[in-house]
Amino acid sequence: MKTTLPTRKAQASRRKSALGFEQAYRAAPIERVAMIKRGVPATMAVELAAQMGISKEQLFRTLGLARATIDRKVREASLLSPDESSRVLGLSRLVGRVQALVEDADGAAGFDAAVWAATWLEQPLPALGGQRPAELMDTAEGQDIVFHLLDQIGSGAYA
Repeated sequence: MKTTLPTRKAQASRRKSALGFEQAYRAAPIERVAMIKRGVPATMAVELAAQMGISKEQLFRTLGLARATIDRKVREASLLSPDESSRVLGLSRLVGRVQALVEDADGAAGFDAAVWAATWLEQPLPALGGQRPAELMDTAEGQDIVFHLLDQIGSGAYA
């Protein structure tokens, strides 16, 4: 399997997205509610998939989003519904939490929180009864469970 190094443009995009992820994580809850109610750009879902290194189909499946609807909204340059926005912003917030955990632990040079999160979401976990965290990401309650588990891992409470 051939591994390629990211271009400078891709690296800059990832640095920019990591900042956006952390902003989603650190935003006050009232700010996130306002963003959800306004709707986030549909392109955010496609960009999130690219930043995580997964297909948009995999992202849509994970978040329970209708591909045809999101594709249409991207073409029309429109906003996602509050429900769709909540799911996309929730995953962005999760990636931001991963980034913050790494930075709080003196960071790892070259660590890509989005790619790590994409891989971790697909791993069956004993703490979830063998379910993959991705299976819970299509609801707000499920995202809360996954976020809480990530916090436990970050604090060392669950290994």
